[in-house]
Amino acid sequence: MKKIILLFALITSTSFVFAQYENEASQEFPYGKPHPDSPEQIKDFQPLIGKSKCKSTSRKQDGSWNETIDMNWVFKYIMNGKAVQDETLKSDGGHSGSIRQFIADSSKWYVHYYSSKGPTTTLSTWVGNKTKADKIVLYRDQVAPNGMEGFYRLTFYDIKNDSYKWIGEWVDKTEKIIYPTWKIECRKEEE
Repeated sequence: MKKIILLFALITSTSFVFAQYENEASQEFPYGKPHPDSPEQIKDFQPLIGKSKCKSTSRKQDGSWNETIDMNWVFKYIMNGKAVQDETLKSDGGHSGSIRQFIADSSKWYVHYYSSKGPTTTLSTWVGNKTKADKIVLYRDQVAPNGMEGFYRLTFYDIKNDSYKWIGEWVDKTEKIIYPTWKIECRKEEE
């Protein structure tokens, strides 16, 4: 009887452990998959999931644009399909990433950003949603160099199954003044 109970306990605990990780990256799903119990919004980033080759350019202090750099951008499901993580690997040696969680109580995405060029004890957080125009728009309070209050706005747009674009812009509180500071264009390589 002890052997039967032990065998049942082993099978039950193995099934429980497997269920905890069934949506993580695997041979069949190398970038994970959405957890079926997650809010539907977990699929907002689905077209970006996988590895993309990108071109990134940012604005210099004088207002002109830096040279474009090559970048890999990888999106994957993490936390057993209940969140999305991304990582950038840039040809200039800079690397960054984000952890993206949709919080159903607020009906918003919360994106926590980190970077190898600017290690910090507290991660920056952007908040936003997918729009009816199929853009993902995120905001973070940011004061302009002249003291004007506004936001740093991040937008994923022109999202297709094989490509997408991203732009970072400072905007005033009414979003009538818009100053782009960073642009990225990507083409999917792996899904």
